Amino acid sequence: MLNNENISLHTLPNGLRLVHVQRNAPVAWCGLAIDAGSRDEGDHQHGLAHFVEHTIFKGTKRRSSTRINNRMEQVGGELNAYTTKESTMLYCIFPSEHLERAVELIADLVENSTFPEHELATELDVVLEEVASYRDSPSEAVYDDFEDMLLAGSQLGHNILGNEQHLRSASSACCLNWLKHLYVPSNMVFFSVGNTPASRVFRLAEKYMGLMSHSKQGIERVAPAVVEPQRKVVDLNLHQSHTIVGARVPGMYDEQRFALSLLNNILGGPGMNSLLNVSLREKRGLVYTVESSLVTFTDCGMIQIYLGCDHDKLKKAMRLIAGTIDSLAQNPLTERRLDAYKRQYCGQMLVASDSAEVAAMAAGRGLLYYNDVSSLQDNIDCIQSVTPEQLQQAAQLLTLDRCSILTFK
Repeated sequence: MLNNENISLHTLPNGLRLVHVQRNAPVAWCGLAIDAGSRDEGDHQHGLAHFVEHTIFKGTKRRSSTRINNRMEQVGGELNAYTTKESTMLYCIFPSEHLERAVELIADLVENSTFPEHELATELDVVLEEVASYRDSPSEAVYDDFEDMLLAGSQLGHNILGNEQHLRSASSACCLNWLKHLYVPSNMVFFSVGNTPASRVFRLAEKYMGLMSHSKQGIERVAPAVVEPQRKVVDLNLHQSHTIVGARVPGMYDEQRFALSLLNNILGGPGMNSLLNVSLREKRGLVYTVESSLVTFTDCGMIQIYLGCDHDKLKKAMRLIAGTIDSLAQNPLTERRLDAYKRQYCGQMLVASDSAEVAAMAAGRGLLYYNDVSSLQDNIDCIQSVTPEQLQQAAQLLTLDRCSILTFK
């Protein structure tokens, strides 16, 4: 759990921001949150951010890929990474006494990776298999195509994994250039969660990362233009319909983000008692899955409702979704009902905060994008402050006349 007392912040002379969350546990986490994702790629680079995330482990000036893989695993730890449209997370999980080993390894990867061409060729096959696996899973592929539709014409609109043509042109020089321009102190945050005192964590970060000095020269991000709602059906000869209905909403800095987050949880959050799960699955058996997700970027966001159902049940399911949203948009919830939803959501946040992984990633992203780290209580207070009128206004952004719909069938 994050609270103000166990969060420590520091900035190195080179501009690298540091955050440590004190947590009394034998397992620790540390890594870099990097403000570089697929939206920062050029027109002929689609997939490069994700490809760099894969191949950064393939060799440095000091280590082969085998030595990199073994460095943390030899002590029971793990080295991992993932890419989003706006960020890359590079991190280690390890027994807490091996903090220095983890910090040194991450610094070596960022400063000294060489991206050997023979390793890139091998990893390319792995990434292309990942691309193919997503296309073979319509319940996942429909999300990518929906985002392409909703964010058409922008660098946010293309698939994170990229395409084969662009990936085959990703050379060692391309990968090195990506690191040179984007994996830089002003564009990164070092985060740590564990039982080591903050003073020692910060000393180790300065020892291994304090000499980084180059500044960001990335592509300027442009907010996507708003496109008219679209309706599209793609016939793939599937036995089930996979549908996403959703709309653009404000981004991560907008005051509406807390009302939107609560609305998303009410509609199709993880609870079996979410409105759409009760209406479509529990009461009527229309769908196998229905869920809602809120995605926020620095300059825009989207709410997406996914449902998988038999073809002949889709129209009825869509009517029920529209009716549920219209009810929230037209009639403010009573304070009593809203308080019950808040209590559930805040409880879910509390349970999630018990995870060291959640704490680590939240600390890194918070400092990266807000230049601060919110405590759990800060976030709970913001959710508790949402009024019935604010929730109603959030629902009005998602009425069917504002939504795009994509179906794979």
